[in-house]
Parts: sequence; structure tokens; C-alpha cells
Amino acid sequence: MTDPSSPSGGSGDQGTMPTFGGSRDRGQPAESRGKTTIADGVVEKIAGIAARQVPGVHNLGAGLARTLGAVRDRVPGGRASVSRGVKVEVGERQAAIDLDIVVEYGPSIADLAGDVRASVIDAVERMTGLEVVEVNVTVDDVHLPEDDEDEQTESRVQ
Repeated sequence: MTDPSSPSGGSGDQGTMPTFGGSRDRGQPAESRGKTTIADGVVEKIAGIAARQVPGVHNLGAGLARTLGAVRDRVPGGRASVSRGVKVEVGERQAAIDLDIVVEYGPSIADLAGDVRASVIDAVERMTGLEVVEVNVTVDDVHLPEDDEDEQTESRVQ
């Protein structure tokens, strides 16, 4: 006959198995049993991806950063930095974010900045649990449709 009060569910001569989820520390919530630290780079990447997903945002980064980034992107083995144009300050419970963006010609810049701000706040707060206290958006440039044509005709060799 088996003893239901035994941890192994069988007879006592099989030994005892460890019990998981016991009463030890059961009264404390999981959040109080350790500390989670979120690096600035993590928040920068989340904010950069969220900003780039907004229609009307052409690129992120100020002039020199975009130029150096474009060179780095063309080097074999190089890859685009999702955090280019993003600066953050992360505390224990809050984050402040500064974005440098290039917008497409056409949409309202004020509306676009509001959409970027909402997208970044939603993504960062949802993924990290941090309260975003501010998102400052600086529009550094307007991308014109003619700019794409100039880039395609620059190369003489394919």
C-alpha cells in the first residue's frame, strides 16, 4: 500500500525525494527574492527598434553618426546598429530616452514625433517594466525621395 503523505508517493523504503515549491519563502513574492538590472544598451536597442517601426521614420542618428554608420554597414561583416541615434539614462525604476531621427518628406513632423514617442514608451515599459519619464525626439534631417535616386547612380561599377 502506498503512503500518499510520502514525497515519493510510494513506500518509505525507496528513500525520500526533494520537495519543490515547499513552504519555505512561500510568503514572499518572487520579485523580492533577487534583483533585476537592465543595462542601458538593452533599453537603447528596444527604443531604437520601436522608433524605426514607426512609418515615416527614415533613419536614426545625427549626421556624423549616420555617415560613420553607413560606412560600417558597407564593410563586410559589419551590421547596422539598432541603437544608433539613441541615448538613454536608466535608473532602478525609470528611464529617460533621447532620440535623433531622420523623417521622410511629407508627414507632419509633430504627429510623427508623437507616434515615435508613444511607440518607444509602449515598447520599453512593456518589455522592461521601467517607467519611461521622458522621450525627447530631435529631428535632424528630412529624407527626400531624390536622395534615393542619387545613391543608386553613385556607383560606376556593379
